[in-house]
Amino acid sequence: ELRHRASPWQRNLGYPLVMLGLLALTGISVLIVCFHVLELLLDDAAMPRGIQDASLGQVSFSIFGSFGAALQVVLIFYLMLSSVVGFYSSPLFTRLLPERQDTPLTKIIGNCVSLLVLSSALPVFSRTLGITRFDLLGDFGRFNWLGNFYIVFLYNMGFAALTTLCLVKRVSWAVQAELIRAFGEDG
Repeated sequence: ELRHRASPWQRNLGYPLVMLGLLALTGISVLIVCFHVLELLLDDAAMPRGIQDASLGQVSFSIFGSFGAALQVVLIFYLMLSSVVGFYSSPLFTRLLPERQDTPLTKIIGNCVSLLVLSSALPVFSRTLGITRFDLLGDFGRFNWLGNFYIVFLYNMGFAALTTLCLVKRVSWAVQAELIRAFGEDG
């Protein structure tokens, strides 16, 4: 219903641009994680441990300077939004979705707890994936398991593999559906 009410500009320009943006952000995050995996294999300093004695503003947290820092912020927001969307899309938590003007207090509390857990895990998630090296004032790099090479390596490989699989599946499914629709109309 929303698609039918959308203007032709939204349908023909807005939606494809948003999809290309999401595709680009996903691709960039997978590339950064793959680069981080290579760093893990070659250099022990790539482990997501805490940064000691690094004052804010004196040490650059990105290889690419200001552009890299802005890209890290955008990717962290993208990962935050995609994890929230993924959380509420999973079959186990679809019942937790709030309903307009009809959400009981227990469901509101459940949503608050879920969002608190997701937002608390985000700094550790982004550090483990190598998207940022910034500690976000929580000193999250001091977790013991962040020093375990195998856990960090498997976490990064799992993220890269599953994200690539979802990306390929989603893109190939969309292309396949368009091909079936195009050839189905002609035949």
